[in-house]
Amino acid sequence: MNHRMASAFPWFLIVLLARVWCLDVRLVTAQPFVADGTVIELNDSNFESAISTFDHILVDFYAPWCGHCKKLSPVLDEAAPILARLNQPIVIAKLDADKYRKLASRHEIDGFPTLKLFVHGVPIEYKGPRKAELLVQFLKKYVAPDVSVLESASAVHSFVDEAGKHFPIFIGFGLDESLLSEYGKRYKKKSWFAVAKDFSEKIMVEYDFQKSPALVVIHPNYNEQNVFYGPFEGHFLDDFVRQNQLPLVVPINYETLKLLNNDDRKIVLTIVNDEMDGKSLELFKILRSAATANHDLVFGFIGVKQWEDFANSFDVNRNTKLPMILVWDGNDEYQVVEGSESLNSLEDQESQISLFLKGYREGRTITKEVSGPSFLGFINSLFGIKTLCLIVFAVAFLIVMRKLAKRGDDVLHRRQTQTEAEDLNRKDYQPGDKEE
Repeated sequence: MNHRMASAFPWFLIVLLARVWCLDVRLVTAQPFVADGTVIELNDSNFESAISTFDHILVDFYAPWCGHCKKLSPVLDEAAPILARLNQPIVIAKLDADKYRKLASRHEIDGFPTLKLFVHGVPIEYKGPRKAELLVQFLKKYVAPDVSVLESASAVHSFVDEAGKHFPIFIGFGLDESLLSEYGKRYKKKSWFAVAKDFSEKIMVEYDFQKSPALVVIHPNYNEQNVFYGPFEGHFLDDFVRQNQLPLVVPINYETLKLLNNDDRKIVLTIVNDEMDGKSLELFKILRSAATANHDLVFGFIGVKQWEDFANSFDVNRNTKLPMILVWDGNDEYQVVEGSESLNSLEDQESQISLFLKGYREGRTITKEVSGPSFLGFINSLFGIKTLCLIVFAVAFLIVMRKLAKRGDDVLHRRQTQTEAEDLNRKDYQPGDKEE
């Protein structure tokens, strides 16, 4: 009996140690994640745990061999500690989607790098900018309340400072939160919304409104703001919020073209030689005044020096007198007003713009077509230059591959024909056969 117990003891010890080891492994793998501002490396065993641990986690699905992934990596390293310090922290993690392909496939990853923000476990593909500062600003919008409630002057200042410069900021002074909640949801990724419950005359002077209730919109990036005193019902409030997604005068570039694509208003476009020229800057101030009184139109400008291809689409050449002013439908047509095609810098430009707008509204216009269909295709589809180059490369690659495949088929066919002929010759005449 003692002998049997003695022989069973080593096996009992081995089983006990194995169970302790397994428990230790489970404890190690189950250790909570730490949101310390570093990028967390995920795998197929801890992925689901990470998603359920954090309310907001941005996952970079990458491949080690991907050049764009390598460029994005230091950007995420820079953004991670900033996002971890937010009132509602956002954790950044990464997964080698090339190694863990089943997991990547489950999350519909078909390109690298792909960024997905998981909000309480629900994935949202992030398609915003990928520079650290802008990435932080965009992600802050995802996790912010639809409408923030500001209880003091210091809260107003903090809200404006933390919102940054990239998005328009709408603050309702003396307005109820419920009045803006619909817009906070609709423009979640495009604008900041807040209501201020308690404010002083100093705040009224600082934000330039004379009475309440008032809705103030600020465009920090353009040093502009506008005020709406109502009525806060029907289409009036809706029009104000929609039209003020853009500044009064819009610089035309790739990013603003995307914003204009969502606006059905026509664009009063002023083309100058150089946007940064002193005379051009003075002209833009006049355009802002005109835009204030003509909310049914978008006012924009472009410099030939800044984007020559765009300007040339409106038949601008060396003989064109600049500044030139026209009304663009945002697509393939534009109108010039007879006698007001250009603005004379030596005369009163404010009066010239007024005459232009009067002529446009009276229908004294000539309709022309925007030149350059390839450029229009870019505007309508909102493809970037990089995307366009990739498509051209892909098409060229397919053409080359088809030619190579056809050439291979031809070579194979010739070889098969040659082989068949040789077989036929061998069949017709073999060594030892007698000739008749």
